[in-house]
Amino acid sequence: MSIKHVLFVVTNTAEIGPNRRSTGYFFPEIAHPFEVFAEAGIAVEYASLLGGTPPEDGYDDTDPAQVAFRHSDSFRRMGNSRPLSQVDVLDYDAIFFPGGLGPMVDIANNPQIQRAIERAWQGGKIVAAVCHGPAALLGVKLEDGTPLVQGRKLTGFSNAEELGYAQADVPFLLEDALRAEGAVYSAAEVWQENIVVDGRLMTGQNPGSGGALAKAMVQALR
Repeated sequence: MSIKHVLFVVTNTAEIGPNRRSTGYFFPEIAHPFEVFAEAGIAVEYASLLGGTPPEDGYDDTDPAQVAFRHSDSFRRMGNSRPLSQVDVLDYDAIFFPGGLGPMVDIANNPQIQRAIERAWQGGKIVAAVCHGPAALLGVKLEDGTPLVQGRKLTGFSNAEELGYAQADVPFLLEDALRAEGAVYSAAEVWQENIVVDGRLMTGQNPGSGGALAKAMVQALR
């Protein structure tokens, strides 16, 4: 059985909003999925729009999965992420967008990101995102011009969660933006694990959903 490969597309944004809140990718949203993929023998590679070392947020040194990832070869490789322009998403079996507030700045509504997702989707790949990561899906169109998310079931960081977290910092509310493009959005209670699988589109609601999302991806990849 050939090894499966997942491409993590990570934010380069280190601050957000009028108060210049420091941000980046949210550490557990990479560490927990990585742990699942590593145990399943699935290879993980990293890209970002600019390449190089992505800024991080939310590291917790009491979480063994985060500590293990911090000391892994994979973490070191992520520090030298490839520019997305040099990557062909069709070389991978799945494309994954971790969250953190950073993606709300550079990954949301980015033409290069949109083209990458469109290419992956049309190529029959899994497209997955967690927390604020589904911001990557905004503006992505199918070949007939309809939004990718239109009529599709998904989740992402909810308005209720944002209210208590970063409403003053984000440029828009992710739940509202996904609904505006016709997504069939659903959410669990705030901060509760929740994933939604709609065929090859797989999404997780919040930081606690990353591991479960990766497990669903592993199941689909097998």
